[in-house]
Amino acid sequence: MKEYALEIAQRAKRTVRALTKLTTNIKNRTLLRTSELLLERREDILKENRKDLENAEKKGYSKALLDRLALDEKRIRQMAQVLKDVASLPDPVGEIINMWTRPNGLKVGQMRVPLGVILIIYEARPNVTIEAASLCMKSSNAVILKGGSETINSNRILVEIIRQACRETGFPEDGVMFVDSTDRTVVNELLKLEGLVDVAIPRGGESLIRAVAENSRVPVIKHYKGVCNLYVDDEADMVKALNIAYNAKVQRPSVCNAIENLIVHREIADKFLPEIAYYYMKAGVEMRCDEYSYNLLKNSERLKDAKIVPAKEEDYYEEFLDLIIAVKVVDSLDEAIDFIEKYGSQHSEAIVTENYTKGMEFIQEVDSAAVYINASTRFTDGNEFGLGAEMGISTDKIHARGPMALKELTIPKFIIFGNGQLRENVGIPQEEDTRIDRESCNLR
Repeated sequence: MKEYALEIAQRAKRTVRALTKLTTNIKNRTLLRTSELLLERREDILKENRKDLENAEKKGYSKALLDRLALDEKRIRQMAQVLKDVASLPDPVGEIINMWTRPNGLKVGQMRVPLGVILIIYEARPNVTIEAASLCMKSSNAVILKGGSETINSNRILVEIIRQACRETGFPEDGVMFVDSTDRTVVNELLKLEGLVDVAIPRGGESLIRAVAENSRVPVIKHYKGVCNLYVDDEADMVKALNIAYNAKVQRPSVCNAIENLIVHREIADKFLPEIAYYYMKAGVEMRCDEYSYNLLKNSERLKDAKIVPAKEEDYYEEFLDLIIAVKVVDSLDEAIDFIEKYGSQHSEAIVTENYTKGMEFIQEVDSAAVYINASTRFTDGNEFGLGAEMGISTDKIHARGPMALKELTIPKFIIFGNGQLRENVGIPQEEDTRIDRESCNLR
């Protein structure tokens, strides 16, 4: 595995200079050709995905994980569209983002350049293969893709298609490398390769991300988990609150931007909680309630079929990724923000309120990557934000925060234009200046 990891990293590293020279036209052609091939070869993709699903079912994987793993015609079309979306985005490589002139005439600026070789480590969702590869390709980064063992067949065929498009369009094929092994030790070996791997981005469960962060010698951009919170204020619009609370939990509970905690102001709890509990009951959501909400809901005849249980302290820290939600009743906005600070994971939080001042206070004081007023947290996604696609949602405070999209896969470097300026005007000794023939630029 050590030799295998070294070979993969070296092959990726050798493409870095060639990638920086690629024209936007070649990059876009490759992305668009990959999009076409996904649709042309969708039967091959579905066949390989079925192998992964059958293996996962035999191992007794949860419904949530099976949902993340499964591909169908719709999801293949969505992957094809992601490639088109990324191709349509402005190319960030070489973009001058600042330029100023110093008193001595030096022009100092910043230009976006690729990060280099990016190692992506992810689980379950094969569409990540397409999203990660497309963003790295457009940003002229080499990528090493390491998916989970549960998606080995799906990922293999997707990378085969990407590399086919590379061959057809003149994109360096080894700019997209795939770890075609389920041996976990290969990840640890790749994480040791300082100088060959420039950054690692883990995308998956908390245990995976912590393992990567603790074992890596290369920089890691990460988020540990998505414990997202929704606060329903006492000045909330009831219809908005019900729809947002339902959408943010039920629309797709297995993803990191679904809410796990529902926080409700006491003044509106008696009116709001029985209503949302009714709709959650219809959707099969289990509510893990604090004492107040449990006593309010448990003996309601209308909710006799609802899954309502007392909450434990650890429930409020939990990323359920399922049709489960923890409920907390609070007495103020400050108490809601304190709750989010204690139990949240700095991913995505939302407030439902018609009070402008409260909304702005929430936005200013909640320390998370994405903070919403009157909208579902399910929008925390690179594509939904108009960024084309994303690597994941970074909750770090270094380099990037929020959706890791195209521009976040580049980094500024300083570029300086001069005309012979010298620091403190210290040049060659004046008596030696006569030896320079300025017309021929040679020494006499």
